Amino acid sequence: MTNRYLLTAAGYIIASFSVAVPWHMMIFHETYAALGAITRTEPIVPLGLVAMLLQAAVIAWLFPVYLDYRNGQTGERRPYRDGITFSLMMGIMVWSVMVFATAAKIEIAPVIDFIMLGTAFQLLQFLLVGVVIGFIHRRYA
Repeated sequence: MTNRYLLTAAGYIIASFSVAVPWHMMIFHETYAALGAITRTEPIVPLGLVAMLLQAAVIAWLFPVYLDYRNGQTGERRPYRDGITFSLMMGIMVWSVMVFATAAKIEIAPVIDFIMLGTAFQLLQFLLVGVVIGFIHRRYA
């Protein structure tokens, strides 16, 4: 494992955790509970961490592949833009599961409120992650 890989994975975890904890556990916890999206009295935090670790591992592995491909196509070096673009692409995958698949499986009402709240969270999370990835890879882009 390279330092870039480990830094990218750590950056993903730190950026995601710094957004997720205040968003889900403090600011919007009661809103999510009222919508029916939280049914567990105490969350199982280690399971959330496992999800983040898996996401971090995949994103850290795929970003250099994306960067090599993108740079090979255009020859441009734009690490922040590439970090944000890549992160938003990965975010769409996570968003589809975290928002739409969750709303399809769990009795959440009104669904549109959950979709809007989840969309705002995922957008914030993956924009921040993209900036962090761009920062980490600015020398290598």
